[in-house]
Amino acid sequence: MRIVVSGGGTGGHIYPALALIREIQKKDKNAEFLYIGTERGLESNIVPREGIAFQSIHITGFRRKLSFENVKTVLRFLKGVGDSKKILREFKADIVIGTGGYVCGPVVYAAAKLGIPTIIHEQNSIPGLTNKFLSRYVDRIGICFKEAENYFPKDKVVLTGNPRASEVVGQDGVKGRISAGLKINQPAVLIFGGSRGAKPLNEAVLKSLTELGSKPYQVLYITGEVHYDEVKSEVELIGNPENVIIKPFIHNMPEVLAGIDLTVARAGATTLAELTSLGIPSILIPSPYVTDNHQEKNALALSSHGAALLLPERELTGPKLVDQIDSILMDQEKLTQMKQAAKQLGMPDAAERLYSLMKELAK
Repeated sequence: MRIVVSGGGTGGHIYPALALIREIQKKDKNAEFLYIGTERGLESNIVPREGIAFQSIHITGFRRKLSFENVKTVLRFLKGVGDSKKILREFKADIVIGTGGYVCGPVVYAAAKLGIPTIIHEQNSIPGLTNKFLSRYVDRIGICFKEAENYFPKDKVVLTGNPRASEVVGQDGVKGRISAGLKINQPAVLIFGGSRGAKPLNEAVLKSLTELGSKPYQVLYITGEVHYDEVKSEVELIGNPENVIIKPFIHNMPEVLAGIDLTVARAGATTLAELTSLGIPSILIPSPYVTDNHQEKNALALSSHGAALLLPERELTGPKLVDQIDSILMDQEKLTQMKQAAKQLGMPDAAERLYSLMKELAK
């Protein structure tokens, strides 16, 4: 099978695509892949490093307000469709899957117009503009949250989950703990604000550092590389409790997650897929700076089932954060119930589900 994958802009679109590719490579040694992205997007660096063939087209996203720039975007889209058709014909694609981001627009649309089977994958509970547009033309739509099906033609929707969830299952949690400097026999909470960190979360943790130092659990606190030096300067003044480990970034996150009892995090789709597949309870602080406030809707999909506590950023304070961590980690019954609720929402076979859908369409 010759497979074209397109997705870009953010890691939330790219990493699920790579997880799917890796799953297919395990099952079909003869599968051939081509990834189409933009030259300026993160994918232009990440994808080639994975040894996957990469080609780029030039396209930009629509502005949500009326703007002359949108006229240029339409022209770029039309050219992108033409360029994509040329690439798809040369590659002789059997199927095309888009995992989100504006680059998918011309690529998946071109495939649909050429009669090539198409799938889009929506990671969030509220779809982006590109996937809403493409939903009219594609053959199938894979979703991760049931809430997303309300935005798409129901006869095309399949609940697949996020392929990234498949990659965290089976990881060695003990090894992950040791690699992060955590003790094996003490409860642990992981606090992180995404790859770049989150300043409001960092401020709340710093204000609570002394109090956290008196707790019977340990804390692995990831600042984000951008904020690390500033945080360390503050910590030098406050003092670093023995049970709080501070790092700028973790490269083996799936392995570390497998050894964690509770997570404090943003509510990005990939993070939630990983947490639910492992059955990890969470305190979710959605980013208020994302389109359509979709992270809060993602978080509600977990909190409404008892798998997470939702803490809006506007309500975030050091004492409130510590109270919520205590309310879970120091209540074994609640911790167990939340673990079970998270596990029930998980789809660790997501990559396999999406691959099965692709095989069905590509026959």
